[in-house]
Order: sequence, then C-alpha cells, then structure tokens
Amino acid sequence: MKVKLFLYLGLLATTAVWGGAFLVMKDSLVKQDVYSFLATRFALAALFMFIYKPRALVGLDRKFVTKAVLAGLLLCSGFIFQTFGLTQTTVSNTGFITGLYLVFTPLISWILLKRHIFKIQWLAVLVATIGLYLISYNGISIGIGEILVLISALLFAGQIVALGEWSDGKNTYALTLIQILVSGGIFALLCLIDGYQSPPDISVWSAVLYTAFFATFLGFLIQTKAQSVMSATVAGVLLAMETPFALFFGLYFDNDPLTLRIISGGTLVMIAMGMVIWSDSRSSKPGVTKIE
Repeated sequence: MKVKLFLYLGLLATTAVWGGAFLVMKDSLVKQDVYSFLATRFALAALFMFIYKPRALVGLDRKFVTKAVLAGLLLCSGFIFQTFGLTQTTVSNTGFITGLYLVFTPLISWILLKRHIFKIQWLAVLVATIGLYLISYNGISIGIGEILVLISALLFAGQIVALGEWSDGKNTYALTLIQILVSGGIFALLCLIDGYQSPPDISVWSAVLYTAFFATFLGFLIQTKAQSVMSATVAGVLLAMETPFALFFGLYFDNDPLTLRIISGGTLVMIAMGMVIWSDSRSSKPGVTKIE
C-alpha cells in the first residue's frame, strides 16, 4: 500500500514538473533557438534512458519499431508546434490549451478508428472550445501562439491514440525510448537549417537538464511504473493536473495576467477534461494517457 501511495504522489509530482517546464522553456528559448533546445533535451533524455536500461531495444521486431517511429513523429511534431506557440503566448495559455489533448483524443478515435463516443464527450468538445475562446481571445481573432499550441494538442492527441492502440503494457519503455530517439533525430536534422546552437549559459543548460532528466526521462519512468498499479482513468485524472500546475507557475513566477475571462475559460476547459475522464471511466475499453 505504501508503494502504491508513493507512486500516486510520484505521478502527481511529475505533472508539477511538466507544468513547470513551460515556464523554464519560455525563458530559455529567448537565448537558444527552438530546434537546438529540443535536440539537446531529447538527446540527453535518450542518453539517460540508455544508461538506465541499455538493452531496452534488444529483440524488437520491425512491425513494433515502425509503429513506435510513427508515434515518435507525432510526438516530435507536437513539441515543435507547442514550443513555437510558447514563444508567442503566455505560459498559462500554453498549459491550458495543451491540456485539450484530453478532449481531442476521443474525437480522433471516433473519426479514424470508429470508436464509440458518448454524447457527454461531444458536449465536452463544445465546452472546451468555448473555454479556449475565452482564454485566448485577442481582440478580433485568436493569436498565432494559441493556434500553434492548439495544433500541438491535436498532434499529442494523435500520439495518445497511437499509444493506446499499439502499447500492450509490456513494451512501454522501448516504445517511449524509440519516440525520444526519433524526436531527437528530427530536431538534430532541423538544426542544420540555421546551424546548431549550444546552450549559451548556465541558465539555459539548467533548463535543458531539467526538461531532459526530470520532465522527459524521469517523468516517463514514473508514469510507466505508476500505471502498472492504477487504472488508466485514475492516471488520467492525475496527469490532467499538469494544466493547473502550468497556470499556477505562470501566474506566480511569470506575472501572467489573471482576468475573469481567463478564469472562466480555464474553468470550462477543466470541466471539459473532467467530463472526458468521467465518460472514459464508463467505457468498456480502458482509456489512454499522454506521455510528456
């Protein structure tokens, strides 16, 4: 029982790390370009994972590797759009909008895989859309930063669906490692456009190490272990705490503006997330969760 409680607390702590990563990255991306930052982050994360389990990729078949690579492409694309969006909007908005993957996941499952969608899930999509409008309304139209982060949420949702279809619970570590390798490789190639820029100072190196070790390697490891002793629905509820953590850090440390409109929109988004998680608990097929 103590071990299970420790894993619950560990998963909750992981969501706090992910929420704080938005703030850490936002400051660092002023000094280092996006591709260089992400390439360094994922390269170090892959190194940490190999050190922890050097034979994680031994004995994998081609079909599994192909699926893992496709999932990695979705993950990589999501990070690109999210990170560029973060440079154009606030930490709070990035955290809230990214959390919409919980709403988009069942929608993508219905369109592509013909999975049954409850009426309450359609309602959740509507509620979340209204909430997003309230959060990111910028005069006449939604800002470019919010749009980029919204696209990243769709890509992350696609990756969640892929993992839900392809992961059997026994290959999580290898599946995660391949995605990290694919993402790191693509980021490294994209660095060739303008040339790779190493982290210029200790503050950026600190951000890279934080996101590589805590947010990527350790976060994935804790999530994998925790989900071996809890249901996907419980894990999904805990993982959804990433969004309020991101808001809290943005408000407290980055002086993001807090208005009634943002509070109202954020509340609606959180309600939509809760609706999706609750409806998922009623389905016969276990839900899926996002790897960050």
